[in-house]
Amino acid sequence: MKNKIIILLTVLTLAAKADEGMWMPQLIAALNISDMKKNGFKLTAEQIYSINKASMKDGVAIFGGGCTAEVISEKGLILTNHHCGYSSIAGLSSVANDYLKNGYWAMSSKEELYCKDLTVTFIKRIEDVTSKILENIKSGYSEIQRDSAVQSNVRLLEKKTKEEYGYDTFIRGFYYGNEYYLFVTETFRDVRLVGTPPESIGKFGGETDNWMWPRHNADFSMFRIYAGKDNKPADYSAENIPYKPIHSFPISLKGVEKGDFTMVYGFPGRTQEYLTSYAVDLIQNQQDPVRVELREKRLAIMDVDMKKNDTLRLMYANRYAGIANYYKKWSGEMTGLKKSNAIQTKQQFEKQFITLVSADPAKKEKYSNLLSQFKKVYEEYGPLSKQYDYFTEGLMGIDGMRMAAGFQLVFAELKKKREGKENKFDQRYKETRPIIPFKNFNKETDRKLCMAMLDVFVKNIEKSLRPVYLDSLITVYNGDTKALTDFLYNNSSFIDNTKAALMYNDFEKNAQLYERDPMYMLASAIVKHYQKAVIPQVNYYELQIAEMQKEYMKALRENVKDKKFYPDANGTLRVTFGKMADYKPRDGVEYSPYTTIDGLVEKNRTGLEDYYVKPRLLELYEKKDFGSYADKNGKLRIAFTGSNHTTGGNSGSPVLNAKGELIGTNFDRNWEGTMSDIMYNGSFCRNIVLDVRFTLWVIDKYAGAGYLLNEMKLVK
Repeated sequence: MKNKIIILLTVLTLAAKADEGMWMPQLIAALNISDMKKNGFKLTAEQIYSINKASMKDGVAIFGGGCTAEVISEKGLILTNHHCGYSSIAGLSSVANDYLKNGYWAMSSKEELYCKDLTVTFIKRIEDVTSKILENIKSGYSEIQRDSAVQSNVRLLEKKTKEEYGYDTFIRGFYYGNEYYLFVTETFRDVRLVGTPPESIGKFGGETDNWMWPRHNADFSMFRIYAGKDNKPADYSAENIPYKPIHSFPISLKGVEKGDFTMVYGFPGRTQEYLTSYAVDLIQNQQDPVRVELREKRLAIMDVDMKKNDTLRLMYANRYAGIANYYKKWSGEMTGLKKSNAIQTKQQFEKQFITLVSADPAKKEKYSNLLSQFKKVYEEYGPLSKQYDYFTEGLMGIDGMRMAAGFQLVFAELKKKREGKENKFDQRYKETRPIIPFKNFNKETDRKLCMAMLDVFVKNIEKSLRPVYLDSLITVYNGDTKALTDFLYNNSSFIDNTKAALMYNDFEKNAQLYERDPMYMLASAIVKHYQKAVIPQVNYYELQIAEMQKEYMKALRENVKDKKFYPDANGTLRVTFGKMADYKPRDGVEYSPYTTIDGLVEKNRTGLEDYYVKPRLLELYEKKDFGSYADKNGKLRIAFTGSNHTTGGNSGSPVLNAKGELIGTNFDRNWEGTMSDIMYNGSFCRNIVLDVRFTLWVIDKYAGAGYLLNEMKLVK
């Protein structure tokens, strides 16, 4: 039996892939440095993370709310993605100065533009505080009791450590709440735009190329951190000076070749690598297909109308891109999971796990029924999840429905006001008022969306599970969703600019009349139904699943001793290492691991709108003035692919070579590899990186802002 267990441990351990993992930097010395060196890494673990002296962690920052940035000069210059800086750039833009369309380059420090509300946060240190967070958690606690006690402990410890260290702190749970870590942070509030290429370069390829390879866009933007004269964070002031960083990354002009070591250092957002086969089955065969189908229908309707005229095209452009983003992501995720036989792989692993724990009577009693419990819960959770997706992606995907539903709080607060109770009516009214007149909304396009979503909802959600009021309307109109839709759109004040403006002028006076508006009545009834009949049950089962996942994670780490378990991404600082790698997405197709400016020009010649570039770039291409930014063959590379395990939040992350030199900026993943949030497959999961040499070429040759390179440390 002992030999059998050893064999099983070996099989279970082999489930980890060579380049898989998002590792906590403070544990690199104990867990990963040996493997990293075997793969070519030349530095020490202390050079990656240290609290006693400068290390790479001091040059990596949280950019805004959900991206990463890296420091690239001793004067606080930082580099991130164009799409990460997009909202800040948009906030600085106007009709007269359209920095999104035309780009922007500060030719001196005086021209650098302050970005209101943009922050950059560095990690000062990371500490294991598990014992302090869990010290008074009793074994008999329910998940709700446990969570309440944990959150109380978290708040108390965050407050205490903030006072102790003199810095901001936050605590996050790891391994589904089996461990907790404290992050001590320093946040800078004066951040200024230094440079950004025009959209035609930064977003070259648009939605056509999103999540795809090969890529040819220079997805970067540059900012500068400013500090007070003491080099500490300060509110914006003309007296502030450029921040003097603890660490800035040298930039390699040597580039990278296939098989070379690559490392990504950043803040990945969310992964679910330790889900059971039952969860993966639900995602692959229900959740993703339903969400993809609903978004596909919405996109098809919008696409037809957007092609009719430029007004509609511009009106829906951002919304279309937003819907298409995850439509494409979920489609790729489904494809990757099927291609990897993810469900079968998980099932095989689970069988081996059960055999392993069953060999020990104590472990058998504790863990052998865990997976059967997962099975039962997912069987009950699945139908509820389906209802919820048809609500969020279907019914609430109708703009008119969603906007009308938004008035529920206004009516609720008005009722309190009329009853003489404490209320927030004025606040809710002001918050809702900017919706009128509706921007980026076309009544006839939304009418089509409504009919399509009602139709697919009726066909896929059985009568007994539908909101009663919606089902009564469907009965009144004999199942004719077109007739029902026409009734709503011909009679509602909530989706007509003229009627809505009049409504707002006398809203309080005629509130009872507007509360009987057909679109509001339906939207309100639908939301109330889901809030009462579906969402509480969804939350109940998700709480059960979270509790079981915590126990399952604990069981895996206790019993599979030889496997190194990395925690799922949760927006905290991580290291992932791999190599520059090509891949074969399907039979007969093999992709090069890098692209060049030649490919950009080839795409431009197709005439597709997403492949437009300004004439200046084409003129520079014809001159072939690539200088020291060209590779050994004289080609100007744009992007490359690596086997690094990344996800959302890694956008803008520094991609480093074996010496810790910057070779690129992470900006995307390949379509087939988006499944890496659930299961990493080293044969085709690829991160997509902007080659830093193309970034420098755009700054120097295209923008004429070569003076910025003088403050960077360029390694030839």
